Amino acid sequence: MNDTDPIFTNLIEPPLQAPQSFTNAAEAVDAIEALYAQATDFLCQHFTDYHAGKPPEGHYRACYPQLSITTFTYTQVDTRLAFGHVGEPGTYTTTLTRPKLFRNYLLQQIELLIENHQVPVTISISDVPIPLHFALTDELRLAEGENRADARPLRDIFDVPDLKTTNDDIANGDAEPDADGIRPLAPFTAQRIDYSLARLAHYTATDPAHFQNHILFTNYGFYMDEFVDFAMNALKDPTSGYTSFVASGNCIATPENPVVTETTKQPQMPTYHLTRADGGGITLVNIGVGPSNAKTATDHIAVLRPHAWLMLGHCAGLRNSQSLGDYVLAHAYVREDSVLDADLPVWVPVPALAEIQIALEKAVAEVTKLEGFALKKVMRTGTVASVDNRNWELREHSGPVARLSQSRAIALDMESATIAANGFRFRVPYGTLLCVSDKPLHGELKLPGMASEFYRTQVASHLQIGIKAMETLREMPLERLHSRKLRSFDETAFL
Repeated sequence: MNDTDPIFTNLIEPPLQAPQSFTNAAEAVDAIEALYAQATDFLCQHFTDYHAGKPPEGHYRACYPQLSITTFTYTQVDTRLAFGHVGEPGTYTTTLTRPKLFRNYLLQQIELLIENHQVPVTISISDVPIPLHFALTDELRLAEGENRADARPLRDIFDVPDLKTTNDDIANGDAEPDADGIRPLAPFTAQRIDYSLARLAHYTATDPAHFQNHILFTNYGFYMDEFVDFAMNALKDPTSGYTSFVASGNCIATPENPVVTETTKQPQMPTYHLTRADGGGITLVNIGVGPSNAKTATDHIAVLRPHAWLMLGHCAGLRNSQSLGDYVLAHAYVREDSVLDADLPVWVPVPALAEIQIALEKAVAEVTKLEGFALKKVMRTGTVASVDNRNWELREHSGPVARLSQSRAIALDMESATIAANGFRFRVPYGTLLCVSDKPLHGELKLPGMASEFYRTQVASHLQIGIKAMETLREMPLERLHSRKLRSFDETAFL
């Protein structure tokens, strides 16, 4: 426990379970699910009793399950693999949450650990409490804020979220081994994951279980309308592989009932999921405008360990040779968005990832029916600058424009560099394909009439490109897609 944790005189916990060792990944995940179910059932039952008026007998606590591995040798592994192994002898551990949601991920990661190190993994109960808020079912959560006969603060009776221990130290490379020399096994702790899952449900009005492994971000609602049309057609096609479409409010359309009846109250970040049984579908998130929204969305989606995320948005074209509707494939970024400076300094390069770039260029060629040198008529590859000032063009131009020219930037927006930088930071493959919607430096502003024509002619094609790129990436082996470019000197074994 943390040294600052309060001391309770009557601490009531579930029966202690002895640690178990496994050399089979499926059996290990089953054990994790059993421990997690025992803990959350314990908390839910005592909360139900408490809410019904039964006097609490003490402070109720249940802790997260944890996974550990101990190695004694420097293991020789396939050096092409970016994940699935630890770097040197020692003990590595991570707390775990929502094992049913993460079952496929856990199976894959644990199987690689056992295979690469030829030692068992250990499943046990950690000493990290599960906050009541993260254990409650939806039904019980509705009752959480209601008045009770017992007027004591809830934290006197149950553990509550502790932001002191919910952070990004591991992902940021700031985590140190604990007093016993034990190092992290995964990039996120259980509390950090639970925090983000709760925020995702709040911002998107959809359950995290619906999120797919391939994430598209956009900054315009027009893309959402086109995505609905595409999804409905995909559901009617028995060969598409898509099994459902989920809209805000967890409204689900299926091939048998292809009707979308989403909630009338739109969330802050409307989100749609075109799902496949294996999670290999596509999620589209409208993050709105600005780097703060881009960081918020990616901060939380990252805990789901998606296989790739792409930005499909509009941008200002900075070159006179560009035309409205042209595409920009980002291969570098100028970060003037400010929101990630404390977590990822601006001197850190954010490289283009070959697998993503090739998939996007291939998709542009397929949709536009142009190839090779002819593709340059409608697409330009270059540097994208992201800023935190939506009205940047109203500033005195000598400074900003000179910097843009020196950086060789060809487009400017407010989100792309943030999404790419957070992909780099969280080891999620990323990419950007923008569409030129205005050219402020050359007198072509985004005015109402011009915008309507642009949206009508370009949005459908742009979205189709993003979908085709994701479908290409879906067929790529995971060990190839997750590039070693994204891994630092001392990495966690888990993706």
